[in-house]
Amino acid sequence: MAGPIRADGRKANELRPLRFQNHIAPHATGSTLIEWGNTRVICGVTVEETVPRWMKEQGVKGGWITAEYSMLPYSTLARKSRDASRGKIDGRAQEIQRLIGRAMRAALDLEKLGERTVWVDCDVLQADGGTRTAAITGAYVALCIAIRRLIASGKVTDNPILHAVAAVSVGMVDNRPLLDLCYTEDVAAAVDMNLVMNSAGAFIELQGTGEQATFTESQLADLLALGKTGIRKLLAAQEDALAAA
Repeated sequence: MAGPIRADGRKANELRPLRFQNHIAPHATGSTLIEWGNTRVICGVTVEETVPRWMKEQGVKGGWITAEYSMLPYSTLARKSRDASRGKIDGRAQEIQRLIGRAMRAALDLEKLGERTVWVDCDVLQADGGTRTAAITGAYVALCIAIRRLIASGKVTDNPILHAVAAVSVGMVDNRPLLDLCYTEDVAAAVDMNLVMNSAGAFIELQGTGEQATFTESQLADLLALGKTGIRKLLAAQEDALAAA
């Protein structure tokens, strides 16, 4: 699995350096800045003491978690226009924020959350590949910090967290499986895949596609094994970040 050294000096099965700065947004109920290689994402969680109207109309018990994702104009080499200036949400951003929402809902028992809505906002400060996986991995840390505050304030009595959740990218580059693709690797990948998993070892979501290429069952197995290795490392990093919080 080692193979030749990658452009940034990593082995094929190595994650980029990872760091969390908790409480980065003072007015959020929970927040962290995840720095993952050269990708940086602020993840902030706020809580509203109400639920969406559809839950009330359908008699759905418990709370809800929803997410928003955006890339700030200066997060990429060329300035990226804000959604507000275009008058609509970018299709990619919409897909990613739905993914973040699904991942966070999988982490919690929504009935134990009570009748409230948790908003997860992920804003990309700097993008160098893996912004969606960084957003999910950081969002879980911010969510846990927020849940701790809800419990401490007495608003939530039973801890609703079921399992930790993390996400990582894998891909086939030059016919070699690589973990945690940076931007140049992502662009060059013949196969690109994102894994979202929980600490019980279960998959929440798999997003995999051949970029004008195909991949075999054997290559898929290699990518999944590599991704699981990365997820275990991410879960350990999340635990350390939450212990420090």
